[in-house]
Amino acid sequence: MLAVIKKEMKSYFYSPVGYIFIGLFLIMFSIFFYIDVVQYTSLNFEYIFYSGSTILTFIVPILTMRAIAEERKTGTEQLLLTSPLSITKLVLGKFIAATLVVVITLLCTFLYFGILCFFGKPHITQALVTMFGFLLLAISYISFGILASSITENQIIAGVITIGCFILLWFLPQFSTVFTNFSLINMFSKFPTGQIDIADTVTFITFSVMCLLITIIFMQRRKSVR
Repeated sequence: MLAVIKKEMKSYFYSPVGYIFIGLFLIMFSIFFYIDVVQYTSLNFEYIFYSGSTILTFIVPILTMRAIAEERKTGTEQLLLTSPLSITKLVLGKFIAATLVVVITLLCTFLYFGILCFFGKPHITQALVTMFGFLLLAISYISFGILASSITENQIIAGVITIGCFILLWFLPQFSTVFTNFSLINMFSKFPTGQIDIADTVTFITFSVMCLLITIIFMQRRKSVR
């Protein structure tokens, strides 16, 4: 699995993909930092992440749409399916690599927290809890993005499916309160208060595991067919 992680990390940073993801996120994060903090002279660092959570809807597919779809398109998937490496390790390796890119991006946001510390005393506990919730949200998005990438060999289609489902989950509660618990962003919105909601944390993890398991099942079936 370590070999897969290294291969994926190289593909992210030996190509523009990783830099585009980090660059787009930090550009938008800077804009929200100015709007939510500078204009209101606020020290609430955690609320920038609530605004920034919308960014993930549109940029996570940059990391995930090529994860498996590219392997199918180039024909390298057949080599992976017939290799001694298990499908589970393959999928988890791709998932962990994409998550590491997000973690690197989150570490970059400490620069903004440092700026706030220079002017006052922001709430470090709330900020860390918010970042934890943000990471859970990102992990959920990544797992679904990899699932979408596993069902098509076209990266664009995988990206469109991912963004479309994210937007659907985002707006479902506006149609009925029944769908409130299906909105990942709504669940994340509780974390900026500084409290870790156990139920929401379990939901994020369960959603991620479920998507990864379905991806593994899809790939196992393709392997058995071959």
